[in-house]
Amino acid sequence: MKRTTILSLALLALYSCQPKPAAESNETNDANAPLHLLKPEYPVRYGETTLDSIKADMDKVYGYLERVTPAALESKTNNEVVADLEKIDTATVFKKGDFRLISYEWGVTYGAMLRASEVTKDNKFSEYTHKRLEFVADVLPKFRALEAEHPGYRSPVHSVIHPMALDDAGAMCAAMIKAQQSGVLKKDIKGITDNYVDYILHKEFRLKDGTLARNRPQPNTLWLDDLYMSLPALAQMGKFTGDAKYFDEAIKQFWLFTEKMFVPEKGLYRHGWVEGMDPHPAFHWARANGWALLTKVELLNALPGEHPARQALLDQFKKHVAGLAPLQHGTGFWHQLLDKNDSYLETSATAIYAYCIARGINAGWLDPKAYGPMVLQAWNAVHTKINVDGQVEGTCVGTGMGFDPAFYYYRPVNKFAAHGYGPVLLAAAEVYQLLADKKYVINDSSVQF
Repeated sequence: MKRTTILSLALLALYSCQPKPAAESNETNDANAPLHLLKPEYPVRYGETTLDSIKADMDKVYGYLERVTPAALESKTNNEVVADLEKIDTATVFKKGDFRLISYEWGVTYGAMLRASEVTKDNKFSEYTHKRLEFVADVLPKFRALEAEHPGYRSPVHSVIHPMALDDAGAMCAAMIKAQQSGVLKKDIKGITDNYVDYILHKEFRLKDGTLARNRPQPNTLWLDDLYMSLPALAQMGKFTGDAKYFDEAIKQFWLFTEKMFVPEKGLYRHGWVEGMDPHPAFHWARANGWALLTKVELLNALPGEHPARQALLDQFKKHVAGLAPLQHGTGFWHQLLDKNDSYLETSATAIYAYCIARGINAGWLDPKAYGPMVLQAWNAVHTKINVDGQVEGTCVGTGMGFDPAFYYYRPVNKFAAHGYGPVLLAAAEVYQLLADKKYVINDSSVQF
């Protein structure tokens, strides 16, 4: 055994003294190459984004949605198309597709399509919104009459006729007003939007201090999501009518929510707040923080420039962005629970942040040097989740409220989660505008604006 060991050591010593093979002696090192220029192996593209690539992604998503969201009626008894509106009856339903035409998620999508047309000058996006909102307005009178004639019957447009939650009202209302103001929607939809806003102002449950609230999953609960499900509609109504009362209510609600739900030391919002809960868990769910950030952008977009509430709202927007910035993952995504690095990387929230921060740069609210690179990488991350069919992957499904981490960690993701499509189109449109206005360069291998 000893002889074998001594022989092995001798051979090893002899080998180590031999000249290195040519390939090894020519190995890249600090003396023969500028190592700082070596190309990193990024898991997501870095600094390669172009206007054409963004437009290609938008076209892909549009193509998919145009195919799978038909604006048509059929009979649920035999699936025959109902083309004549006079033949609508209680067996008439919307033609089946992959997504619903009336939902808060699709309110976001309709608005995103309008923005996509605005920045690309491609009218097919706005036509998508026009065709479907016009369809809803056209079939509404007949279905309303049927609901009146048949107590207990719920038509495909029941949530338009009788909203029962902020989810039913806010996002769809905001999209309809935007479509009307842009000239895309010629039909007068004032009756529809007035009904939505009436629900928000007078029928939704509130706390004693007037905060819009729900009684689930606990009595007297605030959902951060509800900022988006209500305030953009009020802001758009204020812009549309010129009546300051809508802006006043929107600003009042924003600060009522923020006082209870913003965690200043983190620069983040908690997902839920329950009156009387003590201590109060704070789970910083990514998409809910996205709805809060998006609400601020919607308010800033709609408020008059001289409005007295504008500066405080802008300051809060900047605090929220500053809280989100250091939590971005190296790929460009954000985590499902923002401050939990072992929770999964989520698409819809990342897309919302990409849109909102890009919008902040484009509107002059944020410094492009500070925030441009992170926006670009966020979009590059989202780009990886658009599959060949134009479907958006990696989106957390609809999510209630929990007070334990497991609830959020294990929420499923699904390409049919409608929450991903509007935010992805919004992000694409706003980053497209950003790159059309401001050029980035690669300086010492890094993206610089």
